[in-house]
Amino acid sequence: MSLVTSTRAGTAPARGFVPRILALPALLGLALLIVPLIALVSRVEFSTLWRDVTSPEALAALGLSLRTGLIATGLCVLLGVPLALQMARMRSRAAAVVRALVTIPLVLPPMVGGVALLFLFGRTGWAGAALAEWGIRVPFTTFAVVLAQTFVALPFLVLALEGSLRATGIGFEQTAAALGAGRWTILRRVTLPLAAPGLVAGVVLCFARAIGEFGATALFAGNAPGVTQTMPLAIYTAFNGAGVSQGTAVALSLLLLVAAVAVLVLVRAWRAESPR
Repeated sequence: MSLVTSTRAGTAPARGFVPRILALPALLGLALLIVPLIALVSRVEFSTLWRDVTSPEALAALGLSLRTGLIATGLCVLLGVPLALQMARMRSRAAAVVRALVTIPLVLPPMVGGVALLFLFGRTGWAGAALAEWGIRVPFTTFAVVLAQTFVALPFLVLALEGSLRATGIGFEQTAAALGAGRWTILRRVTLPLAAPGLVAGVVLCFARAIGEFGATALFAGNAPGVTQTMPLAIYTAFNGAGVSQGTAVALSLLLLVAAVAVLVLVRAWRAESPR
């Protein structure tokens, strides 16, 4: 009785009733995630950081990653926003099936995604054979980098936006329609502004995933400096004794780490400031 009374009085432990012994594996799990990143930062030669980052090889890989990442993000917006809109307004069973299909690239090993793209757009692939008749070759080109990045990044945008659309519901859309607004007006003035937090979060996550893509790009686009060698590929080749120096590779790794942290901060700040 006293326990019930004390709990109702608000004197229960603020941290709940999780067994204290679980703090040890929790700390070990956190250390497994954080300590390797600390080790990476400790290997950065800050005295030569600027020189490493601005070397011709590093600038080529950085510039290619940014260009292809922005184009891939644009494609994700162009294709992902309509897909998310359709998913959010589907019946639950149909939406669950489509959502499962969209999620596949998230759980699929990136190398498998690269093989799938190669079989589709390769010389003997379904699309590749048709494109070859027009003299168009996709694999091992810069456009192949964009396709690989779009393939792995698109689910981030679609799932983030779909969740935001479902949370807002259709009440405001129905009100706007009753007042005489057309479908495009409702989309532009009501639907997308209400779902803006999910859209912004999806776009930011999408871009971060695109510039960090490695496996699908390596198999489908190759690793040609200045053409298909993005930052992750430049880092990989450096630690295999080719391409940029290891100092430059570590500097590029730091840039990707900083970009990832910045993405998380921006997304959390946007969600915290957005109206609920």
